Amino acid sequence: MAPGPGLPASLALCRPRAPAAPDDRARHCAVPGTVLLLLAYLAYLALGTGVFWVLESPAARDSSARFQREKWALLQNFTCLDGPALDSLIRGIVQAYQSGDIVLGNTTSMGRWELVGSFFFSVSTVTTIGYGNLSPHTMAARLFCIFFALVGIPLNLVVLNRLGHLMQQGVHHCARSLGGAWQDPAKARWLAGSGALLSGLLLFLLLPPLLFCHMEGWSYVESFYFAFITLSTVGFGDYVIGMDPSRRYPLWYKNTVSLWILFGMAWLALIIKLILSLLETPGRSYSCYHHSSKENFKPQSWRQSPDGEAEPRLPQSGCCPEGPVRIMQHPEPSTQVSCCGKGN
Repeated sequence: MAPGPGLPASLALCRPRAPAAPDDRARHCAVPGTVLLLLAYLAYLALGTGVFWVLESPAARDSSARFQREKWALLQNFTCLDGPALDSLIRGIVQAYQSGDIVLGNTTSMGRWELVGSFFFSVSTVTTIGYGNLSPHTMAARLFCIFFALVGIPLNLVVLNRLGHLMQQGVHHCARSLGGAWQDPAKARWLAGSGALLSGLLLFLLLPPLLFCHMEGWSYVESFYFAFITLSTVGFGDYVIGMDPSRRYPLWYKNTVSLWILFGMAWLALIIKLILSLLETPGRSYSCYHHSSKENFKPQSWRQSPDGEAEPRLPQSGCCPEGPVRIMQHPEPSTQVSCCGKGN
């Protein structure tokens, strides 16, 4: 195809290829891929359903039967109590526990709505952890909680995204430094990523359970379970810090845990993002075309670096014999065209 009037030959070769019509075969291939993904998702949910049902159902039945036995034994030993009265007492105890007012010995309140407890509740709200052990009871507080969450949740996502971006920049900086020193970028990226993973595991998942073991009296497995359930924002509420009325908690305890939650969620989001990038396509592809003697275009692969910049592969022998490969920006977004030649 001859170049247009007034257009240099080198620029004529650099014109982007016209967008091709949608390929029916590619469209048909995308549908089975989505169906397979949904089937895999449902299969994974079915797996979790079956495992939890097998493991937890017998324990739940045993717990319910044990509670009923203890309840009837109490009624038989204290004949002044009847069934409805005991049920009412149990409901009152449950409501008092949910409100933070429990009567054990001389302890009448766990201070959940004191200044430190309110701060921890605010953190658990904007981070969407929602343990479920504490909730506002006044109508004014409930209305304020709605507006507080509407603004706080997006703000928390922005903060987590910024912290995760800073962590990712730190990892990339270490990778570039090691790559320049070792002359091996692939090995440097692998080492920097492994270092970030191991240091995060140590700082956010392996060491904090030791603090929970000391402050809460939990086992290490229970503390590690609480740490992961919290940072992943699952927040079942079966384990919550500062809930034992027989223990004295220092003022710095919940504040430190709140900071741990913030930075730990940013790190875990970075790890989940890395896992997603491994499960999906590990890089967006770009197409580089050069002109051959037969007036056809041959694709050449480009890949995206972790920093978001395109990294060209070295041209193969016989590619662009007339000069170096040059990248020209097309007016359309995210479109790059390479051309070969010596002309300007």
